[in-house]
Amino acid sequence: MTEAAKATRADGAPAASDQYVQSLARGLAVIRSFDSEHPLMTLTEVAARTDLTRATARRFLHTLVELGYVRTDGKAFALTAKVLQLGYAYLSGLSLPQIAQPHLEELSLKLGESTSAAVLDGTDIAYIARVATRRIMTVGITVGTRFPAYATSMGRVLLAALPPAGLQEYLATARIRPLTPRAIGTREELLAELDTVRAQGWCLLDQELELGLMSLAAPIYDGPNKVVAAINVSLQAQAVAAQPDPEAYLDSVREAAVATAELISADLSAGR
Repeated sequence: MTEAAKATRADGAPAASDQYVQSLARGLAVIRSFDSEHPLMTLTEVAARTDLTRATARRFLHTLVELGYVRTDGKAFALTAKVLQLGYAYLSGLSLPQIAQPHLEELSLKLGESTSAAVLDGTDIAYIARVATRRIMTVGITVGTRFPAYATSMGRVLLAALPPAGLQEYLATARIRPLTPRAIGTREELLAELDTVRAQGWCLLDQELELGLMSLAAPIYDGPNKVVAAINVSLQAQAVAAQPDPEAYLDSVREAAVATAELISADLSAGR
């Protein structure tokens, strides 16, 4: 790796290497600018969300229109279903979502709560499977949704499993800040939490990603020692507090989540 590739910019983002193709990066940034809150945007809105000039954004948008990834009515732009092909090659070669899905469905049915699976991708987690019973976050969660790893139960399980060099690399690039008044906001606090998660083998997150939301996560292994993903159960803090014995209820959720993660791990290893 070149020194340029190892360097980081002042804002913490990786510096471009001599193999970096800026036009490709900008095109992908245009695609990523569309999300559930911005499914339809004007040229001006796309330019603002990508920090591109209007002229540059226009060229990328119309190139994507010609390629079939974006549609336009002449005023506004939106992604087409063809964009799904960009992620299909990854998902089609990854057996984990297909293996995890029926187990998540069974866990969700047993607990009456939403369940998910995610992998670590850079400084974020990315959802690869999801069973939703109801929407308990202000942001809708679907396959492909991303959240900062440090602020999620699945992310902490995955970070706790990183080797020391991998964790140091993460800490060098991640921006750690409290997302709610109950959340940790320093690297030292995060490291202490990861020590706890590593020792107990699971993570309970209490309203650190969003107020009112709790989640409990457990790791998925591919082989005896390699953590490749995590699953979680999403819980409403108010509903947990209303239980006759909240601690006993959380213990039952933990046992069910850990058991499900172990079943997924066994199926994943058996399929190798």
